Amino acid sequence: MATILIFHGIGGNPNENWFPWIAAELTKAGHAVKVPNFPHADHPELREWTEYFEQYKPLLNAETILVGHSLGSAFALRLLERSLQPILATFLVAPVWSVMGNKFDPLMTSFTAPPYHWEKIRKNAGKVHVINADNDPYITLEKAQALAENLGRSVTLIRNGGHFNATAGFTEFPQLLRMIRDDSAHYPSGR
Repeated sequence: MATILIFHGIGGNPNENWFPWIAAELTKAGHAVKVPNFPHADHPELREWTEYFEQYKPLLNAETILVGHSLGSAFALRLLERSLQPILATFLVAPVWSVMGNKFDPLMTSFTAPPYHWEKIRKNAGKVHVINADNDPYITLEKAQALAENLGRSVTLIRNGGHFNATAGFTEFPQLLRMIRDDSAHYPSGR
């Protein structure tokens, strides 16, 4: 079975939105699920998050799935560009990755300002999914499409999903659960 790492966003924590629900569902299906509680989520720094993640680094291998929500997507991208080996799949949900044009930009520059090594990310990301809504108040569809193009993918568009948080009604996320199950089922040890 897969190891699934779920990364929260700015101001976030493991107990919000759909994270507890999807972690419970995937655990019931036999997967190992971890949702790190990154430090200083209200004023995140890539260096701190990277140092905190060291305890989870041994879990990164060919059977790992990364799920990043919002700023957690930028963190996933940074992990992938530094990784020494490919993983199984990457899900970028309402993904922050560059200057997004909202009030949170100044708080996220340590994650978004340095250029990305797209070739290395594509090599290490496994099967990539970029998921965005047509009405996200923070991440425009155009920004999600630009990220998807950098990754050689297209956007999975979910109508009226907002930022896929509890405010938008996302305490459960069945569509994402199905997508993760599909990807993990296609890997030989996930059958």
